[in-house]
Amino acid sequence: MTQAIRIHKTGGPEVLNWEEIEVGDPGPGQVRVRHEAVGLNYIDVYHRTGLYPQPLPFTPGVEGAGTVEAVGEGVAGVRVGDRVAYAGPVGSYSEARLIDADRLVRLPDAIDFESAAAMMLQGMTVRMLLRAVHRVEPGDTILVHAAAGGVGLIMCQWAKALGATVIGTVSTEAKAELARAHGCDHPILYTEQDFVAEVGRLTGGEKLPVVYDSVGKDTFLKSLDCLHPRGVMVSYGNASGPPDPIPPGLLAQKGSLFLTRPTLYHYIAKREELEQSATELFDLVLSGKVKLEIGQRFSLREAADAHRALEARETTGSTVLTV
Repeated sequence: MTQAIRIHKTGGPEVLNWEEIEVGDPGPGQVRVRHEAVGLNYIDVYHRTGLYPQPLPFTPGVEGAGTVEAVGEGVAGVRVGDRVAYAGPVGSYSEARLIDADRLVRLPDAIDFESAAAMMLQGMTVRMLLRAVHRVEPGDTILVHAAAGGVGLIMCQWAKALGATVIGTVSTEAKAELARAHGCDHPILYTEQDFVAEVGRLTGGEKLPVVYDSVGKDTFLKSLDCLHPRGVMVSYGNASGPPDPIPPGLLAQKGSLFLTRPTLYHYIAKREELEQSATELFDLVLSGKVKLEIGQRFSLREAADAHRALEARETTGSTVLTV
């Protein structure tokens, strides 16, 4: 039998149960992947709490890396023994799982399983944010919230590689140093400084073309105040809770702003989109322009402890669950 984390009711980390499951054989178009490492992401918390509802019971997790151990009828492109990784769908908190073969990408030899599990969802999210949602150009100045988190550290480095100046918010001086070491030009301690005032000071009052906000409720309205007219507010997470509703007219009052709430899966839905996104990510990592920071590791059965650390903002960089 295979062990997995299962959720039978939504709630706190205590609802993450370590149980035996039956995986079975892959059906047409499917493969069975034996996981080596699984990524921890804030969307896992949203699924666990019911903010993003899932049919109960379910196995959480949307990111993993491992080896193909069985293939179903009609599968092309991957074979038994291939090293693979993926971002989505739900079900990665398990020793093994079934998944559609067209959602997998083969790993370059130089990328290990833990690195792959730390980069697939977060790295492709960064690629979506910087190259598709709003195309960052050389000379741009951008604001990245949670700059010392998994997505934040990758985004700081990728944006620097594009020639941008990066302003980032962090909660502690230690996180400021980590963000600075990964390309953040101007870390702002939001616990001590008003980030809107700092953005104004750093830009000489010009403000910004884009803000990337994964925090949500606590930062949303102030993030709008960091944008210059016709700037883009990219809300892609709710670490502090969902933002309060706003009237559309507020965007006009603050400078004819644009507001978007992107989801990675809409940007990698087609096979060619997935392959392009993963290839760009792998190329940047292999070139050394983006270095992955795995800040902490937990065993898969310790997923509840990992969730507690994530929600308490005790983590830095990426978190990997080892299998």
